[in-house]
Amino acid sequence: MAESLLPRVTPTPGALGGVTAAAASQPAPRVSPAGRTTTPRVLSASRCGCPETGNAALEVAPGEEDMSSPNEQEGAEEKPAEGTQADDSSGQESKTSLPKESPTGEEEKEDVEQVETDTESIADDLEEQDDTEVPPKEEKSPEKEEKTISETFFYSYEDIYSRPFVTEDSGIPINLLTLKYSFGYDCIRSVNLMVMDSQSLLYVAGNQVVILDLKTKSQSYLRSSSGGGIGFLAAHPTKQYFAVGEKGEKPNLIIYDYPSLRPYRILRGGTNKGYVFGDFNHTGTLLASIGSSPDYMLTIWDWKQEKIVLRSKAFSQDVYRVTFSPDNEEQLTTAGVGHIRFWKMAHTFTGLKLQGALGRFGKTAVTDIIGYVELPDGKVISGAEWGNLLLWEGGLIKVELCRAGHKPCHNGPVSQIVLDEGELVTVGKDGFIRVWNFEAIDAADSVDETGLLEMEPMNELHVGKNVSLSFMSKIYDCGHPFWYSQGANGTIWKLDLTFSNITHDPECLCTFHSGRIEAMSVSPITYLMATTALDRSVRIYDFISNSQRSEIHFKQGGTALTWAPHVVNPEGGLIAVGFEDGVVRIIEVYDPTGLPTLVGRSNIGNAEINLKQAFKPHTTAVTALAYERNGDILATGSKDKTVFFFAVENEYKPVGFIYVPGPVQALQWSPPSHVASMLLILCENGYVLQVPAPLPEKLDTASTYHIKNLPTQYFHFYSIKSRIKLEEEIALRERKKQEKEKAKLERIIQLQEMGMEVEEEPEEEEPLPPIYIPEEPSPILCGFYSAPGKFWLSLGGYDSGFLYHCAFSSNEHQEDPENRQDEPFEVIPIEDTDDNPIHQISFCTSRLLMFCGMQNGALRVYPLRDKDLSVNTLKEYWSFNVHDNDYGQIRGICCSYDDRFLITCGGDGNIFTFNILSPEDVHKELKAQIPPPRRGLEKEKAAEDIEDPNACNIEEVKQKKEYERIMKEAEDKKSKKREELVALRQEFLFLLQKNQELPKHMQLQREQYEMDRRVFEELNRQTAQRIQLVEKELAWEHEKHLIGLQKLQNWFRDSLEFDTVVVHAIQSNHEISTYRLLAISEKYYQDKERPSWKKTVLKRAWKKTEKKEIVRERKSRIVEREADKLKSKVQKPTTRFIESKREQIKRIVEKSDKEKAKIMKRKEEWEELYKSKPSVDYEDPRDVQAIKEAQENMGCYKLKTATDYRVPQDKRMNTEKKMMQLASLEVVIYKKKVNMNKQIMALRDFKVSVVEEIKCLLQELKSVQAALDLSERLPLPLIPQLHPDEVPEKRFEYDRDILLKFKEGQAAKAKLQEQFEESLSSGAFRHSFKSSYKETGSPQQTGSSHTIRRASSVIVEQQKVFVIEKAEPTEMELEILKKEKIKNIYLQETLINKINALVINFDAELRFLRHKKLQLDVQMKYADLSYITWFEELLILKNTEENENLLQGRVNTLHSEQEALQSKLNSYLAQMEDKMSEIVKLQECEKALYASFQASLGENNEFAHFLTKLLKNKFKCMQKKVERETDEKDESEEESDEESSLESDEEDSGSEDEISDISVCPKNCDKALFQNTIQLREKRLDIKEALIREKKVAAKLRKEYNVLFEKAKSVESSLNTAEKELDIFQWNKQQKLNDLYVVVPLKLHQVEYFFNGEIPRDFSQALVFTNQSLDYLQRRIVDLHHEKVTQREIYKEAQQQYKQLVRDKKEMEITIQRLEEKCSQLMMMKFGRVVDFEAVRARSVNIRVEELELQIIEKEYEHSQEIKEYAKRILDLQQKLMMLTKENTMKVRQLNQFCLEKQQLETKLDSLKDDLGVEFQGSRTADIKEKARMESQLKHLAHDGAILREEINLLSRKDGHLIEQLSLLTKNSRFLQPSSPQDLETPDETFPVLTP
Repeated sequence: MAESLLPRVTPTPGALGGVTAAAASQPAPRVSPAGRTTTPRVLSASRCGCPETGNAALEVAPGEEDMSSPNEQEGAEEKPAEGTQADDSSGQESKTSLPKESPTGEEEKEDVEQVETDTESIADDLEEQDDTEVPPKEEKSPEKEEKTISETFFYSYEDIYSRPFVTEDSGIPINLLTLKYSFGYDCIRSVNLMVMDSQSLLYVAGNQVVILDLKTKSQSYLRSSSGGGIGFLAAHPTKQYFAVGEKGEKPNLIIYDYPSLRPYRILRGGTNKGYVFGDFNHTGTLLASIGSSPDYMLTIWDWKQEKIVLRSKAFSQDVYRVTFSPDNEEQLTTAGVGHIRFWKMAHTFTGLKLQGALGRFGKTAVTDIIGYVELPDGKVISGAEWGNLLLWEGGLIKVELCRAGHKPCHNGPVSQIVLDEGELVTVGKDGFIRVWNFEAIDAADSVDETGLLEMEPMNELHVGKNVSLSFMSKIYDCGHPFWYSQGANGTIWKLDLTFSNITHDPECLCTFHSGRIEAMSVSPITYLMATTALDRSVRIYDFISNSQRSEIHFKQGGTALTWAPHVVNPEGGLIAVGFEDGVVRIIEVYDPTGLPTLVGRSNIGNAEINLKQAFKPHTTAVTALAYERNGDILATGSKDKTVFFFAVENEYKPVGFIYVPGPVQALQWSPPSHVASMLLILCENGYVLQVPAPLPEKLDTASTYHIKNLPTQYFHFYSIKSRIKLEEEIALRERKKQEKEKAKLERIIQLQEMGMEVEEEPEEEEPLPPIYIPEEPSPILCGFYSAPGKFWLSLGGYDSGFLYHCAFSSNEHQEDPENRQDEPFEVIPIEDTDDNPIHQISFCTSRLLMFCGMQNGALRVYPLRDKDLSVNTLKEYWSFNVHDNDYGQIRGICCSYDDRFLITCGGDGNIFTFNILSPEDVHKELKAQIPPPRRGLEKEKAAEDIEDPNACNIEEVKQKKEYERIMKEAEDKKSKKREELVALRQEFLFLLQKNQELPKHMQLQREQYEMDRRVFEELNRQTAQRIQLVEKELAWEHEKHLIGLQKLQNWFRDSLEFDTVVVHAIQSNHEISTYRLLAISEKYYQDKERPSWKKTVLKRAWKKTEKKEIVRERKSRIVEREADKLKSKVQKPTTRFIESKREQIKRIVEKSDKEKAKIMKRKEEWEELYKSKPSVDYEDPRDVQAIKEAQENMGCYKLKTATDYRVPQDKRMNTEKKMMQLASLEVVIYKKKVNMNKQIMALRDFKVSVVEEIKCLLQELKSVQAALDLSERLPLPLIPQLHPDEVPEKRFEYDRDILLKFKEGQAAKAKLQEQFEESLSSGAFRHSFKSSYKETGSPQQTGSSHTIRRASSVIVEQQKVFVIEKAEPTEMELEILKKEKIKNIYLQETLINKINALVINFDAELRFLRHKKLQLDVQMKYADLSYITWFEELLILKNTEENENLLQGRVNTLHSEQEALQSKLNSYLAQMEDKMSEIVKLQECEKALYASFQASLGENNEFAHFLTKLLKNKFKCMQKKVERETDEKDESEEESDEESSLESDEEDSGSEDEISDISVCPKNCDKALFQNTIQLREKRLDIKEALIREKKVAAKLRKEYNVLFEKAKSVESSLNTAEKELDIFQWNKQQKLNDLYVVVPLKLHQVEYFFNGEIPRDFSQALVFTNQSLDYLQRRIVDLHHEKVTQREIYKEAQQQYKQLVRDKKEMEITIQRLEEKCSQLMMMKFGRVVDFEAVRARSVNIRVEELELQIIEKEYEHSQEIKEYAKRILDLQQKLMMLTKENTMKVRQLNQFCLEKQQLETKLDSLKDDLGVEFQGSRTADIKEKARMESQLKHLAHDGAILREEINLLSRKDGHLIEQLSLLTKNSRFLQPSSPQDLETPDETFPVLTP
């Protein structure tokens, strides 16, 4: 139904007449590919080459701009609607101002930014339009009805959709190509699926909206109105409308009606470049849209009235989505790159505004937000890139949701979140759809610092393997809810999310390529096409039945594809496909119905794909495939800069490959029209090559497939675009220059005719732009042969915009291709391709049409007249925007084999088929024939595929085989040589044996075996060189292992300060070991160094401050000296009188100062005395100190577990103190262990010395025992041995022997085969030779040994004979021998005892030290237990540290605030006391004034009542009253009321008449008394005002004091509360510390806690005291009893002393009173009244008056000097005035002279006029104008003369206003300035004579 109602893209012949009529009535412009508009044209069918339509086939191309507004179509009599927008988008922009945006920096700095737009609401917009569009008659009406667009109004689709662009007068039919079907799907878009009902799906395909019927798979299309592409689709909540946001310059947003698909509304002016997303509100009344770069404009539409309600810039980066809140339509949300923003439509005093608050991520990483949903309570849930959910509240992240175990909610970004029927549904890129508990998420809150909350989904659905979901939409089908989902891998799914027993499985409705189409090709014999993409699939489409026939998937993505031509496979079923891993696969398409039916297999009708062969010629992606024209060779090109050739047979066989200078872009074989079969190779980097087809029989491929001698022609493109532009610029300048010269010549002729001179001005020419050559060569996009050796190229980058005709050089000896610079010989400019190059070029079979695929997705068709390209041929073209304009560049263009159809594929994943000049109805009889299968296909084994992307290519396999062959030959040669050497060695050994068997004199010597000594020397030299070489080779390894060993030593040994050393006893099993200690960290010693560091820093700071003070003093002194110098300069020399007066004042001042000093000294003495007076609550400091010591030392013995226990301030523990405590404990442990280790090491050294001494003693003992008989010798003591663990440092000492032993041990573990190979080396041969030689030398050695033995036996026999012959000793000799024997026995015993003593002493020392170490071990265990306890306390303190710091900080803050408030209160109290004292003084003054008034009245004064009334009258001088009112103008009403009430209460005056009567002195009244009363009244009023003012100030101070006092009270209460909280926290912390277990080892005698005479098992109620503490408490009881008795005695003595002091005080007060009375009597006798004697003495002379008189004298002297200076200046100014007067007089005379000359010239002119001829008589226009000009000039001159006269009068005056009046006169009359340009041109005219 939808398809029948939809208007087709191309009208049928029967409907063309109607279209023509509509076009005649409403002509509309066309739209070019670049977006420009052209005028409409009517083309005849005969001219378009369309005979089927006849004369009725007329077509119009209406554009987008000529769209009449709805109200203009309602009737001609009706006025234009004020509410409608203008057609032009600029008109809309003028009525809706853009928002004032804040810069992006403020968006990053502020947490929540309020953005108020400057847009108006609908009412404001209507008011503006009323002002501009309402006629004058209607402006007078007070109210005006707003006209709205009718609900039934629709636009015409034929008037708005974009049509192809055709060059004017080209004769190209506009229906040259008509869209037939769309096979692709743009899954790159995140949201490209819209469901309007259960049978139709809508999605965007390039410049079309496709409406897909799910049942029939038929498609209908809606074209974009601008041809710039489509940005988004959005469905109305009622599914009655849907919005299409377009792209392009000033794009439209069109609302279509569904299912009629008629344009309902067109919204203009919402963005500049394109729409990204749009959304209707819940009621459907408003529409929100988001624009793309650069404006990112958020626009709120009243779409039914085509009005903008609000607009604002959404963000400074890409925005993905915008949605209305379903529960609050005044709230919106936008999200995109790294941001989310919450918008609110707020009513402000300036109207409706849009306010945006930027979401702050806080600790969470910034993420791009794709999916989100608004909750009913205003919260927002969004997804993150890592798969978790973020819950936003108030612009901040409240909690981050994840699954259990901190697993993400989705393994990838969350693409969509939906709130459906109370459940939260999330769609992930991982292919999962999960349903979450909405209530739990809405109430979620973070539970720890990570901000994560674990939660599991209620249900989940895994759509499929390798499925990535982007978007889904819900629809009801027969009352059952279903979801249609868009897959990012090119699929559309139908999902059932009911999660019940009858839930349907996910159903895949459609499959497409995902991403851009990489390659495409069509069958050479039928209507089939094949496509491939990086989604690893190859698909076969039937573009007659508009269906996909088959698809096959591989492990890697496809990058190139070509269908084998008819000569290769006559059935047309063979396809070659190249992949991104370098593999080329040959696949065949066949009809499975042609195969024999097997058991269990049913042959279906669709095509099947079979892999025939797979081979890998390249290492990277295959970019091009091409079959030779005869079908013998297949060429493949790749990005690895190689081109491989294969012989096309039943099985493709490699021929060889060549290297090319760059990555291959395209391959093309020469057409059959060329004589030779040549291959054109296009490289991306600007190289073009031509090679002939290689002949397999002439190539040697035994070792490599590389073809080295293949003739190759090179072409290296050299950019000439800059030179072309330069030539165009030169030609343009030449034309302009010729035009200028022509215009200049005409102007010269005109001036010469007028009799004027011509002045030529040289013109400077701008320098020509330099020739630009791009650094990186422009990429070659496509190309094709034009003739043998010639070709056309299309380039991108800088050189785009032209087609270049190039040719290969004919020179056979070509130079290096990299150094070539080849230029094309012909260039054709292509219109509108500077930034839109041609990517693909294809021709139809007849080569009459050239199809071009553009970068912006447009399709161009150029008709070729002579099958060749020329400038005139390519001026006319047909263009149509098909694919997406941003990323839909055309990747392939193919014509069907019969040129009936055209197929295009693009980077947007879309595939379109077009009819070429034939209506669709004609193709109904056509049918695609699927090729039949090959014979025996069913019996063939499946071809072996290459699945490993890292597999070797063909050349690598060949090289590997060749290498293996060479290595095998080498091994064979080695084995033969080894066999020969073994045979020679055996022969040599046999000869050696024969030599040994010969007689001795006939044997050969060792030297005779050496044929040439130089051979062994050479061998030794070579061995030394090899050793050096090996050392060099192993140097890096040697250094590496050395560094590794050093690191190990640094890590494991150097960190040790003491290793474990075990010292063993000599005669027992006792032993002692050291503590294994690590080097202690330096941090424990920092605290000890801090004080010294602080002292040094403080000293430096003190020095700096001292230096600064010294510098300041020096500066102040310098300033004082300079000031003194200046004063001395300024001061004038004074008279002697001034000096003497100054000396006199100085003496008076000194005298006064002395008196004041005495008075001040006496006052200080009194103050000190009063200060020493103790106060009432005075306490003796000794008593206070004693009380303090008692409080500190009496101790608090409350249990720490008690509820009333409070932790003292000094005993409160925090983390820092505990860490210091632990550090000090570690230091103590470390020191004790170090001390013990030193003793043990000393013991070890002692043992070493004992061993050495025992060795010496044993040596001596052996010498003594040598003189004793064996029976007398005592057994030797054993030498003590040092155990290995006593000297562990020797374990790390090694030498070469140890290393060799280790090496031998490693070598012994080697295999026997390695030993055998080592035996075969030359070294083994030489070793065997030496061993044989040793064997030959052994008989001689045995012979010599026999002679030695014989000689020794003879000597022994001679000695025996000598002994026998010796005589017996005498008695003396026997005695001597006996003494020696006794001595030796004694020495033997002594030495043995000494050795035993050494051993016993050492063992005793070891046992003693071992006992000490055991005691230390006990202490260390205690310390370790304490350390563990303290460390547990540290952990608790760390956990509570943050809260404690907060509480303590609060207490400290309140303390400081309390102190500040207390200081303010004290200052206010002081001010209040001062004010009260001032008030008392004023009141006393008032009393004194009344007393003086009464005294002046005297007794019985008849005017007493009048004068009293006059005194109390409030009348005052008016000036003072006004001043008072102005001063009190800013006072509050309360104060003014108080003042008026006070005045009214105090004054008893009557009306103003009474005041006037009182102000007159009555008769017989003393005038002096009257005046005195008036003066007293003025004084009284002044005192009263001052008193009122002071009271006000005092009241104000009191009020402020009360406020502060209340604040201080609240602060004090807060402080008390905070201190209580801190105490409670400290108690809780103490309880946590109390819960820790503390190990206290006790012995039984230390336990005094018994229960029924037994030790209880439960010690929880026991207390642990030290013995010292217990003894102290017991002694303290007695001490306190004695102290109590002593204090009572002291108190009694102090009480008696106090009574005595009270009596003494009373006596002293009586004495003071008596002395004061005596002083008062003396003053009355001397002065007549009581005076302040000190004040009298201090104020005997008024120093201030004297100083002022002296200053007056000095000022008078200075003024007299200044008067003299001014008199001199006046004389100088008078002289200057005289000079100016003379100068002006001269000017007046000149002016008079000029006037006389003018009169003379006028008389001459009059006389000349009388003599003129008749021909000049009569009135002429020129004379009249000249006369008028002269008269006006005369008036101006007269005016200037008046100004001169005024100036003369001013100069003649001598008053002081001369300069001011001159300046005013100059400003007003522009003194001496020409009044018109004519005055400047006539300088020779004279002024008129000025007559008085």
